Amino acid sequence: MNGRFPIAIHIMTLLCYAKEQLSSDYIAGSLNINPVQVRKALKELIDQGLVLSREGKNGGYQLARSADIITLAEIYRSLKPEALLGISKNTPNPDCPVGRQIKGHLDQLYEQIDLKLERQLSATTLKAFCQQFQ
Repeated sequence: MNGRFPIAIHIMTLLCYAKEQLSSDYIAGSLNINPVQVRKALKELIDQGLVLSREGKNGGYQLARSADIITLAEIYRSLKPEALLGISKNTPNPDCPVGRQIKGHLDQLYEQIDLKLERQLSATTLKAFCQQFQ
């Protein structure tokens, strides 16, 4: 499983909770991971328009928009893994009745799961999620 979403949601929740600019070192301390990993995640969030950065002595990171209009689905979509449940690295036997059809059926299943997940995540704003930490 991909660990990018938990890192991103932690960063976004921390930025919402702090209500001020935070340094990547501070964020890394909260996540208890290397600041390089945090900066990589922050770059993705910046590229998606979810986070702003300011350089310099008084620089840091902050939310790009109000937490009450950012949904958890938007954060998920910004870092969406290719396949939530993984991708098979082998090529099934095309002479097998299951092997020749499995990819298509898995694709449909994954699409259904992804739609349900996004629907669930769309129901929660970052602000609502962050309020659990008050």
